[in-house]
Amino acid sequence: MSLLTVENISIGFEARNVVAGLSFQLQPGEIACLLGASGCGKTTVLRAIAGFESLRSGSIALNGEQVSAPDKQIPAQLRGVGMVFQDYALFPHLTVAGNVAFGLRHLAKSERQIRVQQMLDMVGLGELGQRYVHELSGGQQQRVALARALAPQPRLLLLDEPFSNLDVELRERLGQEVRAILKQTGTTAILVTHDQREAFAVADQIGVMSEGRICQWGTPYDLYHEPADRFVANFIGEGVLLPARLTAPQCIEFELGQICRTAPVECCVGCEMEVLIRPDDIQHNDASSLKARVLAKAFRGAQFLYTLGLPSGQTLLSLVPSHHNHAIGEDIGIELEMDHLIVFKK
Repeated sequence: MSLLTVENISIGFEARNVVAGLSFQLQPGEIACLLGASGCGKTTVLRAIAGFESLRSGSIALNGEQVSAPDKQIPAQLRGVGMVFQDYALFPHLTVAGNVAFGLRHLAKSERQIRVQQMLDMVGLGELGQRYVHELSGGQQQRVALARALAPQPRLLLLDEPFSNLDVELRERLGQEVRAILKQTGTTAILVTHDQREAFAVADQIGVMSEGRICQWGTPYDLYHEPADRFVANFIGEGVLLPARLTAPQCIEFELGQICRTAPVECCVGCEMEVLIRPDDIQHNDASSLKARVLAKAFRGAQFLYTLGLPSGQTLLSLVPSHHNHAIGEDIGIELEMDHLIVFKK
């Protein structure tokens, strides 16, 4: 049985629907992410699951029990759902231990103390229980918020942009740490973010959202290599769409050559298409007769991201090891290595 079932929900304010016809399921122990730009409705969905927003249509069920419908709204505090807020919402007048113990009032004092210490040890703050939250760094505060949310052992944990106040490097590292903690505890969770790197670091499954709908639900690998439409292709990762033409049921031809695959392309022979080229599809090879001009480059440590110009005027991107340091304006040899052929009809 699915731990969470969100079925065809619509949520609105006054005459406007913010979320329309949205559905997904979450299995026990699975970590999901709702990923999208600001205003796409992802936080509204999270608040509806928590019990803070009512539904216009559809339903939400936890462990097979309906908790939200247009005529039904089980209160948030009775759902067994934990939440980590964007600003952490920690209590400044309480110690770290006091914050973690806040949702454990039903336990005896000795049990509460043991549970608090277990949670602080798990998030790497075992020696900081008597400090106050203003004495901690942003990353440490985030860990306190996570420990507090996990302490009552919720059946579902919701995380609303939990890393948005942290710098980029710390976000990615904490994202990996949070994933490890959730997997260690077997916690089912949903993360909301606009940052795909966070989503990729934490989630098993990702729903890419736009205008209140899920455009595609899948693993990070599938979203990157098999986007369902142009919106997902442009939103996830980096890449360009180059004009192409279908030359046979399984073959397309474009400026970099001809590619065939086993699955037929759903288009008539001769029709105009676009092919998605990711930076990792373009390999640098000095011996190649196919040349492209370096128009721009961004140093990324182990790699350069080159923007390359083709003779037609089309541009593409290529990830190249950083010891290949080519000058802007220089022509370099390239070759195409594609394991995933993604095309869209024009």
